[in-house]
Formats: sequence, structure tokens, C-alpha cells
Amino acid sequence: MTATDRSIELINAAALAAADKLAHDIIAYDVSDVLSITDAFLLASAPSDRQVKAIVDEIEERLNKDLGAKPVRREGDREARWVLLDYVDIVVHVQHSEERVFYALERLWKDCPEIDLPEEAKATRGKAAEHAKTTAGEEDGELR
Repeated sequence: MTATDRSIELINAAALAAADKLAHDIIAYDVSDVLSITDAFLLASAPSDRQVKAIVDEIEERLNKDLGAKPVRREGDREARWVLLDYVDIVVHVQHSEERVFYALERLWKDCPEIDLPEEAKATRGKAAEHAKTTAGEEDGELR
């Protein structure tokens, strides 16, 4: 079984919305063969709680406005370290960069097929590492 066309449409729209809000390392997996509760996962991260919230808000707004989709559940809003949007067909995980490294969801789902995302979303790959290098340099007194 593979993700439905509707699931792919939702994943692509969510990935573009996340990219527009400068999310890092956007990736999606087709989990339909291993989970019966959803077709796909979208993972994205950001270096601050405020940015995590902005990404989540943009995804929710865009999917509602463009595709008429509303999440049935939204969790993790208060701390904004790991926010989950459950659209039944897809589940969106937006994590603070530290949580992303710690929980390493990619490791859990690496055997599932990766969903091809729009170029704007693919361009975010490696941004977390780039940001970490820049931030480390600033903390050491080196401005880049």
C-alpha cells in the first residue's frame, strides 16, 4: 500500500508552507505500509521555539485555506519544542532542532520510502547543521 494522492497533496502543501517559514531539514516518509493510522509523516525543524510555532501556524493556515484540511489534533503547542499536527491522512512533526537531534525520528522511519518533495522543501536539507555552525562561531566571538 502507498500513500494516497490526497496524502501526497497534503504533504507537499505542508512542506512548502514549512519552507516558506524557513524550516530546516524538511523530509517526508510514506509510512502507510507499517502504520494503519496514517499514510505519511512530515518532519521539519527550527532553531527556536518561536520559529517552531510560526512554522506550525503557517502549515495549519495553508492547509486549511488551500485544501480545506484541518487537523483533528494539535499537540505540544504550549512549549513549542515539538508540535504535532494530526490530519489523519498525514502527521506533521515540527521540532526544535535540539529535539530533532535527540529523538532522531529519521532513524525510526528510515526503512520507509521517502516522499519526493518540492524543490523549495528539498533545499532546506542541511540547514540545521549550517545554522549550528554559524551559531557556534558567534558564541566563540567569531562573527560570520
